[in-house]
Amino acid sequence: MDFVETPQEEQPLEQTEKRSFFSRLWKSVKGFFLRLWEKIKGLALTVWHGSLATKMSFCFMGVGQIMRKQFVKGFLYAAVEVLFILFMVFFGGSYVGKLLFSGHLGTQEETRWYDESLEQYVNKPGENSMLILLYGVVSLVVILLFVLAWAMNVKGSLANDKRLSDGKPLNNFLQDCALYLNGKFYVTLLLVPLIGLVVFTVMPLIFMILIAFTNYDYQHLPPSKLFDWVGFSNFGNLFSLAEGTGFAKVFLLILAWTLIWAFIATFSNYFLGMLLAKAINRKGIKLKKLWRTLFVLAIAVPQFVTLLLMSKILDGDGILNVILGKKGEIFWLSDTNLLSLLPRVVIIVVNMWIGIPYTILMCSGILMNIPTDMIEAAKLEGASSWQIFTQIELPYMLHVTGPYLITQFVGNINNFNIIWLLTGGGPGDNLHYGVGNSQSTDLLVTWLYRLTTDTNVQYNMASVIGIAVFVICAVVSLITYNKTKATKNEEDYQ
Repeated sequence: MDFVETPQEEQPLEQTEKRSFFSRLWKSVKGFFLRLWEKIKGLALTVWHGSLATKMSFCFMGVGQIMRKQFVKGFLYAAVEVLFILFMVFFGGSYVGKLLFSGHLGTQEETRWYDESLEQYVNKPGENSMLILLYGVVSLVVILLFVLAWAMNVKGSLANDKRLSDGKPLNNFLQDCALYLNGKFYVTLLLVPLIGLVVFTVMPLIFMILIAFTNYDYQHLPPSKLFDWVGFSNFGNLFSLAEGTGFAKVFLLILAWTLIWAFIATFSNYFLGMLLAKAINRKGIKLKKLWRTLFVLAIAVPQFVTLLLMSKILDGDGILNVILGKKGEIFWLSDTNLLSLLPRVVIIVVNMWIGIPYTILMCSGILMNIPTDMIEAAKLEGASSWQIFTQIELPYMLHVTGPYLITQFVGNINNFNIIWLLTGGGPGDNLHYGVGNSQSTDLLVTWLYRLTTDTNVQYNMASVIGIAVFVICAVVSLITYNKTKATKNEEDYQ
């Protein structure tokens, strides 16, 4: 009996090329660590088969360069190693030991005792958990930087091996300086920003993340009290419904409002601004420059000034209620009826006032650059104005402004100013009452700020919420950006 091979049904090209976001992310992370391991293994094998100078550089920084009469570079590398050893012996080593190996952030609290000679109570300082954590993080970053310097030292010695094997002379210090002022000037140029990034961004981020794994709150405030590691219990509290300590109810309420606010605020400004820009750019509209200038003037006033002014106008005794004859009757920003619906609507309207002009200016420039031949061809085919807008102009706008929309959405998730300057996160209501002292119009970012400024501060939970905000923003940004046509079909509108 003959068997006839049936051809398998070919899948569409889009399905074969399309992979889930998380699988690609996992492949990228896995690939990074595999490449890192290969580089480390390759470096070790190269050093093993390298010259004596390279092997000496592997053990003692700068020796390989000194052996090859690159004295200035060799002494600089040696000085880095000596300074690092002195730093670790007299300062950093103790803090790294307390941070990583002691299992706690200090054991001796501040004590208070009566000094009979002075006839008064005296405070005897104890250990400071904050400084232990901070200096421990600084020391770990210094260790990382030293490892990078050590790797540069070894790679430099390997490069010397290759130059000698190729019969080329070695560069002296002045030639290296000239190289970093010419061919590799980008390295010199980026050095200062890189240092600033490490000092002002990386280290504070590491410190903030570590705070999430401690019990650093109003009951454990240094220097009078110590705080300690608690593992993942703070993350458990964030999703717990336990009475008095569980944050889940309040967190979900604020998260829902944050996402609703970000969605409405982003797309209301975007589409209304686009429609106004389209109206201004229509043929037959007179004084186009005047209308654009008026919108520019609306955003020339600093945003915080506009928001503070709006908070006064919309106050219960503000000018709006005086004009309406409802003084003291309508509480635009503090009404608690229907889940504080009125303050939330007012916040969205005020956001339109300060946000739509930006969209108008952006969309005006894009609309004027849409190829006219596409629109004229559509008109010849009998397309209506609505069809031209939905089939040509809107896809073009979304293609160009896709990354902008993602940026605006993430920015609105973290839009601290408009909430805090208008309502201060309020009004308070019974639904949000409890842990964290949250209020009805609080976003995650304003709630985080409230946790660090109220009398019962909870820095640990604020850190956990900060991590949650980062995860939400990162996931939303990466997924939506990978789904936009701006990244998939870049050639469509070129």
